[in-house]
Amino acid sequence: MAQQRMTTAYAAQVARTAYLWGWPLMNIHNRRVFMEQLPGPGLLVGIVPAGPPNHVGMLHDYIRPEERIVACPNQDVAYGFGPLDAAGGPAVVQVPDFGDRFWVYQCVNQRTDSFVELGKMYGTTPGHYLLAPESWDGEVPDGIAGVFRYDTRCGTVIPRVFLDDTAQDREAILPIVNQISVYPLADYDGTMKIIDWSNAPSFGDSDAASGQDATSGQDAASGQEETQWVDPETFFDSFGEILDEVPPLPGEEAMYDWFRGLMAAAAEDPAIAAACREAALDAEVTAKELFEFRHYGLPVSDNWTTQGNGARFGTDYLMRLAVGKSNIFVNTPEETTYFYQDLDMNGDRLDGSKTYSLHFAADQLPPVRGFWSLTLYNRHHFFHPNDLDRYSLGTKNKNLTYGDDGSLTITVGGDAPTTEAAHSNWIPAPPEEFSVYLRAYWPDQSILEGTWTPPAVRPV
Repeated sequence: MAQQRMTTAYAAQVARTAYLWGWPLMNIHNRRVFMEQLPGPGLLVGIVPAGPPNHVGMLHDYIRPEERIVACPNQDVAYGFGPLDAAGGPAVVQVPDFGDRFWVYQCVNQRTDSFVELGKMYGTTPGHYLLAPESWDGEVPDGIAGVFRYDTRCGTVIPRVFLDDTAQDREAILPIVNQISVYPLADYDGTMKIIDWSNAPSFGDSDAASGQDATSGQDAASGQEETQWVDPETFFDSFGEILDEVPPLPGEEAMYDWFRGLMAAAAEDPAIAAACREAALDAEVTAKELFEFRHYGLPVSDNWTTQGNGARFGTDYLMRLAVGKSNIFVNTPEETTYFYQDLDMNGDRLDGSKTYSLHFAADQLPPVRGFWSLTLYNRHHFFHPNDLDRYSLGTKNKNLTYGDDGSLTITVGGDAPTTEAAHSNWIPAPPEEFSVYLRAYWPDQSILEGTWTPPAVRPV
């Protein structure tokens, strides 16, 4: 049958929509393709946990500020990271006995929607769990404590294990994280495999790192911005794979037909293909605007924003794209609630040449059952290197200074305070635009219902 004709203007309009819809899906696809090159689990350039599909690498300390693989990291947990590939069959996830320590495993499909419940808030018991493609019909072996299914080709696994900022806790966490592992079902033997993550192999050379192209394999710690996982110039070269890897959600079938018609026309007509490339470049300008926290989300008090459907975006394509651009791999709200801030209480952009304070009344500290933290990011949503090696404050810190009434005042930006009490409550900022970001892990119902919100960011 002959291909239906369309104009380049019409094709460009459809292509813009396809780019904005498909950007997060392509992001996860390209991470999987890149990590297929790794010979095994380990650390990219010695600092970023990673592994080939159906494996994870694991840290035993906080992520370093040089990391550029994922924007908006935190320094409250020991991270793990690895891609899933349904083409490789099911993967086994090991859950050690964490005792009283907070932990959560994030597992998302290619839409960046969660498909598991594994964590302290779920009462998960230690053992082995299976992450299986929906199409897999094999036999679940004895000893598997639970099975979680995902319906896309690609996915991502990110263990998070809380770590106090003390030498004692860094020592205590080692035997726990050494039991965290992900591996193909074929390697399952019913035992709890042990990996000494403190001696994990390093892949790549940070001294050779240059550029921000994910295909280089050298950008885990290079440049200022997040690794460019999606290139608008080549987006439509792989878009057909995305449509095959991610089945339509209910109601998306007609949109898939629309996009497949575009791809068929581009394959036949170089002018249509060129229009698609130009449209992707144009749409990327729109997508980049959503990198700024103040441009999306649900407004709360004093210019803070939040979102209420993280990792369960469904057909909320705006929120899925905005979160993917600004801080991909958020947890579900019941696991973690996030509050974002680019502005002070007067609506002016935060600037590191100035000093700001956040005052938490004694009865208004973030109400959580896990932990909370306030993190400062530079304009690229990464840590600002500083002599204190300090990028956030919160539950992990044992030397915070509280007022006589139990209140807590945190200052950010400006010159370093001169008193020891104020200095312990201060986060350095770059001498330019920055953002602050409050995490509430295992939040209280008052956070989920919106009756608790963060305090204003006040110029001093």
